[in-house]
Amino acid sequence: MSKPILHDRLPDPPAASETRPRELRSAERRRADVEMSRVLKTNPLRIASDPSNGAIAYWKHGALHDVVEPMLDHVVMTYPAGPQRLERRTGKSAAIGTARPGVVTIIPAGSTSRWDIAGPVSVVQLYLPHTTLQRVAGEARMAAPSDLLERTGHPDSITSRLLLSAADVIEGNAALDNLFRQQLTDLLATRLLTAHVGSSTVVHPTVGGLSPTVLRRAIERLRSDSDADVSLGALAADAGLSRFHFCRAFKESTGLSPHAWLRQHRLDQAMNMLRDTDESVVSIAAALGYSSQTAFAAAFRKLTGETPSDWRKRTR
Repeated sequence: MSKPILHDRLPDPPAASETRPRELRSAERRRADVEMSRVLKTNPLRIASDPSNGAIAYWKHGALHDVVEPMLDHVVMTYPAGPQRLERRTGKSAAIGTARPGVVTIIPAGSTSRWDIAGPVSVVQLYLPHTTLQRVAGEARMAAPSDLLERTGHPDSITSRLLLSAADVIEGNAALDNLFRQQLTDLLATRLLTAHVGSSTVVHPTVGGLSPTVLRRAIERLRSDSDADVSLGALAADAGLSRFHFCRAFKESTGLSPHAWLRQHRLDQAMNMLRDTDESVVSIAAALGYSSQTAFAAAFRKLTGETPSDWRKRTR
């Protein structure tokens, strides 16, 4: 996976005493991945991006004593390990927290603050465009979002768990990985809208599953062995629903999310090929869309507890 490209550093932001319209400052903002690389003085161990939904990155970095300058996207982060003290200063106010599992830190788009972290940190970060928040709010019939609240080591086990799962579930299968990230981004946006905006909001989902015809069409697309688009956007468009409502209705009809359904379907295909054909494991991995035999074996073992070769020997 390619590493983010570092851009030349922009001029220092204006002093706090200068007052400038917010919209004029937007031109000074960097992409979040570029600003994080500058501040953390390293590149992420892994980063997966979707132009319409933002990106998820996993970092390990050392001590930090620097100013995070305004970014284009909201940054939401959590920590696989800890503890590590976090100190954040915005103007004359200071916030102190602890990096550890179960907490989140939020840097709203366009904000700037001084950070002091004494030692090494592992962190998973979501870079979320404000347009994604607006889309999810509209689809879920929630109030239009204002900016997110600043958080520093704020307890939120739900958001933390969702973000950590993003770092773990990268299976080396483009269709599965993309679908998972799309679902996860929408889930995280919904969670942020209910727990981390200035005013409380409530989700009002439409009840009911998909009609038999719409469900059959969605499953046909997911089952397709061609280059059919199995993105959440394509599935929802076929159904005539928003992404938010399609995911909810699909799960109500099948008991599984679209990603979980496709993962189970790929597993069933793999088992059939391993049991009924003499195709090599590497050929099966390629046929099912995995980037390598290693990625396929890891995904298979995660679901079955066995390697593909061991499973084949046992079932023949």
